[in-house]
Amino acid sequence: MSWLNRFKFVLTGLALTAALFGGWVQSKAPPPATYQSTISLAELPGPGAEIYARIHQGGPFANEKDGSVFGNRERLLPAQKRGFYREYTVPTPGLSHRGIKRIVCGGQAQRPDVCYYTADHYASFRRIAP
Repeated sequence: MSWLNRFKFVLTGLALTAALFGGWVQSKAPPPATYQSTISLAELPGPGAEIYARIHQGGPFANEKDGSVFGNRERLLPAQKRGFYREYTVPTPGLSHRGIKRIVCGGQAQRPDVCYYTADHYASFRRIAP
């Protein structure tokens, strides 16, 4: 088989592979919004309601990272300018580290426009309905 025929054979194989398995490739589009569901203050885990109240009082917070800018890199929350969102730790009893639960609020520090709860370290969010 000549090199040209081999080249055509390889190209045909690549084209067939792309046609057969092309559906397996995921798009680079932003993930779907996951914040449509809500959670009430009463449904937040024990310390969650207390942290929510402290956010509206301006603190105090136990963790030095509380109140830091949340970058929304996962793009699961509505797009806003950097600095709009701030994150706060919801303590998990028995852990010696921050854990995975957070409240993320957008807007002014003590008067947020909206707050979200995540129990899975930013993989999903539920809007907090006060």
